[in-house]
Amino acid sequence: MFNTVVMAAVDLNADLAEGEDLSSTDLEILGSVTSASLACGFHAGNRSVMRATAEAAVRRGVVIGAHVSYRDRDGFGRRAVVVHPAQLVEDILEQWTALDEEVGSAGGAVTYLKPHGALYSRMGTDPVVAASVVDAVSRLGRPALVAQAGTVVVDLASQAGIRVVVEGFPDRGYLAAGSLAARDRPGALVDDPSATARRAVSLVKQGGIQALDGTWVRIDVETLGIHGDAPGAGETALRVRSALTAEAVDLRPFAPEADARSEDGHLP
Repeated sequence: MFNTVVMAAVDLNADLAEGEDLSSTDLEILGSVTSASLACGFHAGNRSVMRATAEAAVRRGVVIGAHVSYRDRDGFGRRAVVVHPAQLVEDILEQWTALDEEVGSAGGAVTYLKPHGALYSRMGTDPVVAASVVDAVSRLGRPALVAQAGTVVVDLASQAGIRVVVEGFPDRGYLAAGSLAARDRPGALVDDPSATARRAVSLVKQGGIQALDGTWVRIDVETLGIHGDAPGAGETALRVRSALTAEAVDLRPFAPEADARSEDGHLP
């Protein structure tokens, strides 16, 4: 049997603000999560929904991060896009700035960066893309970067003095190598809220999860990610939170808002 790993706390994040207006599902999810990664307009969302979601997050004490992506609204940011490395840096900075302005207007702060979709995957396997992400984060004053453990970007970011927060996905299927299964593969999308909740507990309390082929995969996590665009995401987030709480896991953000501010109280 597997050894039990006891963790005192974990962050629960969700990808939000991916519609044209603040949705009832996003509001429902905000009642369960501790961090919210908000779309910055390149794959979904707009400035209006950024601000509305930020206002709702601030009211609930939910920490906010930038969910940056390739410029790909037609493909929801899930298609591989060829972008010059320097342009990718500028694209990330543009997205962060747009969100930061709206979040600031809502009385909050952007405290971390979490790439979306194809960009998230590519920074884990492509050193050139990973270097662009690290460059952008460095120019932003080195906020925390959310990424998968064991991927290319982790070492590069760590070498640059960036805090990397490792993420696990209870609503996605894993391969034996520890990577996410392609979305078109059977079992890649876990759409049963109860199953997702059990997988969340496994990731936190047992330090791993069962892969699609039945093998056990060790996966270190500091934050659990819920896909806000998935069917039933509101119920899923609630089930995950309830299951973790029942296992005496303390849910709290990995990046308190104060961490993102300089000594004079301003963002870097």
